[in-house]
Amino acid sequence: MRVVYRILAYVIAAEVALQAAFMAYAIAGLYIWVQDGGVLDSAVMESEDIPFDESVGFMLHGINGMMVVPFLALVLLIISFFAKIKGGIRFAVILLLWVALQIFLGLFGHEAAIFGLLHGLVAFAVYGTAFMAGFRAKKPATEPAVGNAPQ
Repeated sequence: MRVVYRILAYVIAAEVALQAAFMAYAIAGLYIWVQDGGVLDSAVMESEDIPFDESVGFMLHGINGMMVVPFLALVLLIISFFAKIKGGIRFAVILLLWVALQIFLGLFGHEAAIFGLLHGLVAFAVYGTAFMAGFRAKKPATEPAVGNAPQ
């Protein structure tokens, strides 16, 4: 279970990097679309049509952040009870709380820009916590056998 915990924690960290990549892809596409004469207004925002191909990045960011990452964080918490890692449960709980805060900030980032700013900053906390959880789950060094213990 220690290995599963470690891999899952690193997968969550990688998911955060993927989240940033999705947004960069979408924003770059939006910039190019506007440069080519596209106009971003409420009609485009409310439309079901896809104005530019890269807008799929917004959708992937939303699905990944609202479903995949929270699911993985919850599974990590469940596994933490069986992995027997010192501080493993604590790191999994902290990570789940960061993810919950991320969801809140992402949803309310559409209401006030400061929440969007905090959403971007808290992503670093999610990444760092997930990475540290995985790093701390390394297999402990083998202890010397009782007969070989130093006197």
